[in-house]
Amino acid sequence: MASTAAASPALCGVPKASTGGAASSRSASPCVPGSRFLGRTPLRRLGFSAAAVDPILAHHVAARSASFIRSAGKKPARGVVSMAKKSVGDLSAADLKGRRVFVRADLNVPLDDNQNITDDTRIRAAVPTIKHLINNGAKVILSSHLGRPKGVTPKYSLAPLVPRLSELLGIQVVKADDVIGPEVEKLVASLPEGGVLLLENVRFYKEEEKNEPEFAKKLASLADLYVNDAFGTAHRAHASTEGVTKFLKPSVAGFLLQKELDYLVGAVSTPKRPFAAIVGGSKVSSKIGVIESLLEKVDILLLGGGMIFTFYKAQGLSVGSSLVEADKLDLATSLLEKAKAKGVELLLPTDVVIADKFAPDATSKIVPASAIPDGWMGLDIGPDSIKTFNAALDKTKTVIWNGPMGVFEFDKFALGTEAVAKKLAELSGKGVTTIIGGGDSVAAVEKVGVANVMSHISTGGGASLELLEGKDLPGVLALDEATLVAV
Repeated sequence: MASTAAASPALCGVPKASTGGAASSRSASPCVPGSRFLGRTPLRRLGFSAAAVDPILAHHVAARSASFIRSAGKKPARGVVSMAKKSVGDLSAADLKGRRVFVRADLNVPLDDNQNITDDTRIRAAVPTIKHLINNGAKVILSSHLGRPKGVTPKYSLAPLVPRLSELLGIQVVKADDVIGPEVEKLVASLPEGGVLLLENVRFYKEEEKNEPEFAKKLASLADLYVNDAFGTAHRAHASTEGVTKFLKPSVAGFLLQKELDYLVGAVSTPKRPFAAIVGGSKVSSKIGVIESLLEKVDILLLGGGMIFTFYKAQGLSVGSSLVEADKLDLATSLLEKAKAKGVELLLPTDVVIADKFAPDATSKIVPASAIPDGWMGLDIGPDSIKTFNAALDKTKTVIWNGPMGVFEFDKFALGTEAVAKKLAELSGKGVTTIIGGGDSVAAVEKVGVANVMSHISTGGGASLELLEGKDLPGVLALDEATLVAV
């Protein structure tokens, strides 16, 4: 969130210091850093182009990766090149025709009390990879989890997904009543080319989350090769995401997983600048890693949500009864100091919407960030903050957003979050790369009705956060490396 001198000089956007380096060359201007044009690379692909979702971005990432590889004898930079994985798009029709392909998808969709799907986004996201496989004559064995079952739990059966999945694929999907065993093996044996068999919820087996080798081996025995298209579980070393890769080769990324890597690794590692990040949410503690990682990469950082009150408190401001993590005050101070040292323009809100209670019908009013009265709590950013944020975002070429600006579940306190969604939609129309990093931010852009215009919407909440923090994702690391092909 943003701040002004009126509230507290320490809360203002921090002027950027020139680093003097040609490679990064951030200018003394607080918001208009320079950037280098990377010339064309003699490499056809580095594992980023298969999804064909943004050729310019894919080329930019490939060029940047190639520059690391060309460094005399040096090991490629882990943050970029380790995510250049072989894709299902690299496999030829000959590689796929008649072959049994174990596909780990993320079909963990919400169901109502009548077992009706209330949001089929994840099913639709899995369709391109599955269609590519069946169109090339593969026999698809589809695996997923649903919910958090404790053993076999009927309400978490994948059966309700079959009609919608069949409709989207244009074929009748066969459903197995188990994940492994003789009956499943019979269904696999009878599966025609271009057919799809949906296994039961893989988490009905405790061995899945324990990544037990024997269970992974049984899963792998059903197929000839492996495709991971479940980004939402790629940060977990489970049997169906990591274990099976030890028994199936090739093991490659699906189009959805590849697209997530293209954007969340590619755009963040080599962004078009100025590069801004918007981070919200209720607690600093849940976003420490993301904020620290982004401070190494961004030019502008906007903070919102309940976490801002910890920053205010750390600077001696009154926050009323707003949410504060008392044990994170020193951390908040250090993050502000780190932003200044890095030359990052960090913006906190100049004003907030406060309420007399945490409820949708609470009495509310707008006050300066420095004037929250006792007994009142901040639940959203105010109109001046929205204007400040919008002005900062107008200067950007790449924006990533993770976390709401307020309690957007309550309409009265959703304006800040909705304003960010609308602004990013506007910027998308102007050619700015806009990345929605999972979780509540996705719900926000869908609520506002602008999801379809964003450059990329991540399907994984926890996986997105861990990737943005710079952590390795076991389900990605286990896949085959991309092959460099000279042209």
